[in-house]
Amino acid sequence: MADYQPLDLSTLCNAGLDVLGADTDAPIGKQAFRGLPFLVNADSSRCFIALNDASGNVTIPVNQSARRIIIAHRLLDSDLMGGGALGKPVADYVFRLAEDAAIRIPIRERFEIAHLSEGGSPFHALPDQNDQLMPRHEGRWEDLGRRQTEVSRGTARGYYLWAWENPHPDREIESLEIVPSGPHFIIAGVTLSHLDEHPFVRQGKREARLILTNPEDAEKPFDLDVEVDRGIATYVHPLPEASTDDFVGDDFAGWGEAQNPKSSPAYVEVAAIPSATVTVKQGEENVGEVKWGDVEEKKVVETPRMRVELLDRGRNWVHVNVLDDDTGKPVPCRVHFRSPEGIPYQPYGHHNQVNSNLGSWHIDIGGDLRLGQITYAYIDGRCQGWLPRGEVIVDIARGFEYEPLRTRVNIEPGQRELTLRLKRWVHMNAEGWYSGDSHVHFLSTQGSHTESQGEDLNIVNLLPSQWGNLFTNTEDFTGKPSISQDGNNIVYVGQENRQHFLGHLILWGLKEPVMPWCSDGPGESELGGTLEITMSDWADQCHAQGGSVIIPHLPNPNGEPAALIATGRVDGVEMLRHAPFNHLEYYRYLNCGYRLPLVGGTDKMSSDVPVGIYRTYAYVDDEFTYDNWCKSVSQGRTFHSGGPIIHLTVDGHNIGDTMQLSGAGTVEVEAWAESIFPIHTLEIVQAGRIVASTEDSRGTRRLELKAQVKVEGHTWIAARCGAPNYTSIPHHDGWGRGIFAHTSPVYVACGGEWWMFDKDAAQYMLTLIDGNLTYIRQTAARHEPGTATHHHGEDNHLTYLERPFVEARAAIHRRMHQLGIAH
Repeated sequence: MADYQPLDLSTLCNAGLDVLGADTDAPIGKQAFRGLPFLVNADSSRCFIALNDASGNVTIPVNQSARRIIIAHRLLDSDLMGGGALGKPVADYVFRLAEDAAIRIPIRERFEIAHLSEGGSPFHALPDQNDQLMPRHEGRWEDLGRRQTEVSRGTARGYYLWAWENPHPDREIESLEIVPSGPHFIIAGVTLSHLDEHPFVRQGKREARLILTNPEDAEKPFDLDVEVDRGIATYVHPLPEASTDDFVGDDFAGWGEAQNPKSSPAYVEVAAIPSATVTVKQGEENVGEVKWGDVEEKKVVETPRMRVELLDRGRNWVHVNVLDDDTGKPVPCRVHFRSPEGIPYQPYGHHNQVNSNLGSWHIDIGGDLRLGQITYAYIDGRCQGWLPRGEVIVDIARGFEYEPLRTRVNIEPGQRELTLRLKRWVHMNAEGWYSGDSHVHFLSTQGSHTESQGEDLNIVNLLPSQWGNLFTNTEDFTGKPSISQDGNNIVYVGQENRQHFLGHLILWGLKEPVMPWCSDGPGESELGGTLEITMSDWADQCHAQGGSVIIPHLPNPNGEPAALIATGRVDGVEMLRHAPFNHLEYYRYLNCGYRLPLVGGTDKMSSDVPVGIYRTYAYVDDEFTYDNWCKSVSQGRTFHSGGPIIHLTVDGHNIGDTMQLSGAGTVEVEAWAESIFPIHTLEIVQAGRIVASTEDSRGTRRLELKAQVKVEGHTWIAARCGAPNYTSIPHHDGWGRGIFAHTSPVYVACGGEWWMFDKDAAQYMLTLIDGNLTYIRQTAARHEPGTATHHHGEDNHLTYLERPFVEARAAIHRRMHQLGIAH
């Protein structure tokens, strides 16, 4: 006997689809409603039993035992929207059992039955369709926003399902008599249940681990899906490969974990009735099937190619407080909670996987962070939500100045509180150093406050920009800083103005927008855009407002930066990547005599980059304000950090200072670096050359160095630290940014005012300038003369575009002439 048995009502049907009126799209024929079989007569002219208070009774023969009867029916008339009574009688369903027993059940509007479009869903019945997931990897453009919800609620395609439980399952049910007593309604199908289970899911989702026991299946790139016929299943997600012990002991505590790219192990959450079939698929191939009831009963079920393990151990709603160990007060931070197997349990209001871990450029940025396998939630020191009972792994971090916490805790049945503590190992603000991210996109102003406080970051430079036809953060611009109540956290909305060829430029501290934001076509400007403005003009307008100009991700795009540097329009340069060329370019300009403070920033555009993972520490010897911080940056009192805290003095002079020597000699250089991440190398760089270093091949928390460095002429000295041979160990962020730190220079003047010049570097700059003039004159798109009035108001647009490059060339030639160098 089948577990669920549909009855054939064809001989009793008296109405077709036309009885539905304008809404005739109802399923007929053999159907599965919520995974249960129904037989709706396939004849579209006679597919329903239609009744109302003017029609006679209808008797449906049953003549067999059943534990439950599920009825697919639908109300066709309703006056609820006109103020009619709720719970109006529609019919009585009379279940006639053997031994002359009859059980009469009233069927009421919005209780056991309902209209599909008027008055609301029924209290005691369910729509014929289950809740379901959105397509994981595809969909219509207009569903982009809704796709982030991941789910769509089950609705009634044609009917509501109501289930009656037989109080005497051992007795035969002779018939079901329908006694109409009110508005017009239809019965589409009746199905008997022979199982001792409720036919609808009444239990919440439960976690299950999926192990592919065939090594070939397990090693394939992740592509798993789970289907449940009588219930629901979430998307499947990979579980980490590392053991709990290895995870807890890893050097990257608080800072993520490598993503498992393979198909096994993985986990899914399932809510289903015991008779449901759970099917695991890899791509389009079925890996195996299990009965959910077997999984719930046995906890572990194996098939030839897989193993399904029930991991649900119960759960508690827990209020969590994370306290600063020194102050005892809640401290903003980011948190991750997981089971020993790696299943995440993030605080309520946060995501277990940001956008299903599909990537998130400009989508859903703020409040959550993904570092490899792990999603973190930014909190103010307090959060609440479900945690599993038993062992829970906690992973918490707050920037680079707190010791990360990755540890085990135990959640007992009934436990409702959990307190955790973070310990600060260094307080850079107390020593006058304040940190900022030079370069952040897409967060809101408040989101920037939340995330930067969670990362112990003092300043966020939030930058509106244009990306083709997309304009971002326009609404956030105010022309003034947004300051936290304690004054220690500042968000300033500036701009990143961008061109695909001439380059990008960060404008800090703007009071008014500098437009156009972008120019010269995609992907920065609009399709078919023309070259409208120079970076030098942007810089001049920013300086006119008292702002600061930063070249981002030096040198790329490598167009106008040389001209900006040559004409003194730059207040700092941002090193976004730890790569030889980035260092070569920076050192090239320093060796040519250009003082360039170094800044760190993230260029954050997605939720897999923590704000401040590259940050600028600036020494502020006055009250901490945004303007004073920017002033310190422009004075070169900075170091760039991707984790380590680094310190440098040269004969007692600090970063950004210019010290004087009467002539050639020796200076004493002292440097140290300390980090929550292992560091291997600490180096002293003089004019681009390594002149002293120390190394620990195993990696250590702290390195120190004191050296006597010869000075034979004007020079600069900086300190840097990183992995062995000054390579970099990547973070688990989306770009794999390296763990390193680099100071701005201490400038050493040897017998007079400091200067340096490098003929090869100057020629490199001149070549770049000539190349840009060639681009402007012969390649870039421009409006024909006389057809457009430009933002600058000048008559000759070409002369306007050429001017800063002509100025830069003249400035370099002037320096060469002063030094007696032919050009």
